[in-house]
Amino acid sequence: MKNKTKAKTTIIAVLGSKESGKTATIEALTRELTRRGYKVAAIKHIPEKEFTIDKKGKDTWRFAEAGAKTIISISPNEIAIIEKGDTSDLSLNIILEKCQNSDVILIEGFRKLLGENPNVPKIVAVKSREEVDEALKIFKPIIAFTGPYLAVEKDLPAPYFDVFRKSAELAEFVEKIIRGKKGF
Repeated sequence: MKNKTKAKTTIIAVLGSKESGKTATIEALTRELTRRGYKVAAIKHIPEKEFTIDKKGKDTWRFAEAGAKTIISISPNEIAIIEKGDTSDLSLNIILEKCQNSDVILIEGFRKLLGENPNVPKIVAVKSREEVDEALKIFKPIIAFTGPYLAVEKDLPAPYFDVFRKSAELAEFVEKIIRGKKGF
């Protein structure tokens, strides 16, 4: 495990359009940073209103149907906590409280909540030069680009990382942020 000199949790948002490589980016970072000894939490924003992690007919679903607002299921290998209620007004702080004891929190999505938040560095997954240009207008600060668009231009204000071929390079870049070498 690397010597971590920064006690504060590092938060990084991974933003981009549908099918742009956001999940692959978080998966690659999680794998690499975990291998290096960091405790990683991953948060996924699912905007579909009818989505539920629970399954109809299961005991936990039945508890919720009966009126339980918090349902906890425990198996030999995991604990799942389902909290029922309106999530439209969740703040970033409330979300982050769910990830205590993490060195790094990787957040996929929440573009409205995080897009212009200057305290949360962003990795943007892109599929085209047009998406790069759009991201530069709406996301601040962008620290890196990933995604299927192989950004080989020299005029990008942040480096591009191919998470499928060079995930270790992206992890090294993020590790410098974790250690406080990039000013976040």
